[in-house]
Amino acid sequence: MKPRFDTEQTRAADTGHRSIFFSNPIDTDALWQTLLDAASSAVNRDPLLSALYRHTLLEVPDFASALARVIAETLTTPRLPEDAARKRVEALLDRHPAIARAAERDLVALLREDAAIPEPFTPLLFFPGYRAVQCHRIAHQWWLDGLTDLASHLQYRTAVQFSADIHPAATLGAGLFVDHGAGIVIGETAVVEDDVTIFHGVTLGSSGKVSGDRHPKVRRGAFLGAGATILGNIEIGEDARIGAAAIVTRSVAAGTTVIGTAARPR
Repeated sequence: MKPRFDTEQTRAADTGHRSIFFSNPIDTDALWQTLLDAASSAVNRDPLLSALYRHTLLEVPDFASALARVIAETLTTPRLPEDAARKRVEALLDRHPAIARAAERDLVALLREDAAIPEPFTPLLFFPGYRAVQCHRIAHQWWLDGLTDLASHLQYRTAVQFSADIHPAATLGAGLFVDHGAGIVIGETAVVEDDVTIFHGVTLGSSGKVSGDRHPKVRRGAFLGAGATILGNIEIGEDARIGAAAIVTRSVAAGTTVIGTAARPR
């Protein structure tokens, strides 16, 4: 998948169903209709998956309802039926519509900048990184509401299914480009602002403190390369770029690129 290093060039080269998303703000009606159109075609193309497309997209009224069904799949266990899980998630989305709007922004970010996506619904249904982030948004709100057991259960289920372990208290912005998602670890007091790119294997961890504010703050537009380890209550400035496998223990100024195990400026 493409990193967000040359956004304008990527967008200019992109064609087809993604072209409707280049305007700002997001046209949510157009996004939902595009998902429905693609799912309708997919039903006819591959009958084996037709029930999935109908259940998650074609039989629901809007994007938030589709999101609730996708998240309910992660929550469901032999002792937690899917219908009960779905109703609980739907109730939360009704109270907090900003969660679905953030999920729409994440989806648009992927559709704008990842030319490898075959269908506009692919991230929603099949991308572990995207789905892990959306599950976190629900877990985070439950955590804020004092439902810490339920939030921790969803965190666990997300980690088991998608190999992404995000503490429910961590704060994530919108418009996130999370590539693959496998191996991502984000600690309790971490903050990730809007429009950040996170590749697989990234750790936003503590430097060893057992309490207090002890995790990184990643500012808007930053890029975190695969396997980057960022430790402690430090700041990764706006549009900063952290190279693959870099180890970062000091704050990085806005617009700076750091690489290597010592994370030295380039």
